[in-house]
Amino acid sequence: MVDMEQMAANPVFASDQPHARRAGDQPEAVVGGRIGSSSVGGSAGKASDEPGSAAAGRSTGRGMLLIISGPSGVGKTTITRAVEAAIADAVVSVSCTTRPKTAADREGVDYHFIDDATFDQMIAAGDFLEYAGVFGKRYGTPRSWVEEKLSLGKLVILEIDVQGAMSVKKQMPEAFAVFVLPPSEDTLLQRLRARARESEEVILRRFAKAREEIATAQNCGVYDLLLVNRLLEDAVAIAVGVVNLMRVRKAGRAPVR
Repeated sequence: MVDMEQMAANPVFASDQPHARRAGDQPEAVVGGRIGSSSVGGSAGKASDEPGSAAAGRSTGRGMLLIISGPSGVGKTTITRAVEAAIADAVVSVSCTTRPKTAADREGVDYHFIDDATFDQMIAAGDFLEYAGVFGKRYGTPRSWVEEKLSLGKLVILEIDVQGAMSVKKQMPEAFAVFVLPPSEDTLLQRLRARARESEEVILRRFAKAREEIATAQNCGVYDLLLVNRLLEDAVAIAVGVVNLMRVRKAGRAPVR
């Protein structure tokens, strides 16, 4: 059982759940700095092809901004949706993208699909909280929607990459950032191959990008929680527990024991 108060009190936390671990495996969860710190310092690193930064702004509402990041194949989208389902007033921001819509994609649910000209217009108008280029396509978080939901007291979840997280934390340092890690690099490569939807060349390119992103996330000082997705239900439980604790603290209430 993960003790959320222990996590909040210690700069570094690794769960004591029994595992047979191999060399190079990650601990279940590591907290960088004290959970609940209002700002996080650290060196910046490059994780996207085209970083973007919008004008600084901060919600005056009582909501909480939650950032969830992680490399391809780590399970971050599954964890994001599970956190959304577990917390009644959680909402997930839908990003705009210039990538082509696939048969499985749902407009307004998975992404807002727009062309490059529209994306450029939104950048010029300051409509993005953050934007970035990944594998030749661009992704951006609509600013007005996020600020509106925060003003209503919602838990707003952004599923964005490391570069986007750095940009958002500069503007909204009160945001809580989680980076999802694989148990090991070998496991991540196996998961990427198991999806069986891309060529080996693309898989290896994603894997190289994932290694770069992981290294940046572990050293940039932006993330409040490094969460290993070894068992999905455990990772979700830790994420939900920590977020609920942070919301209680933000509201100034004593946690329920």
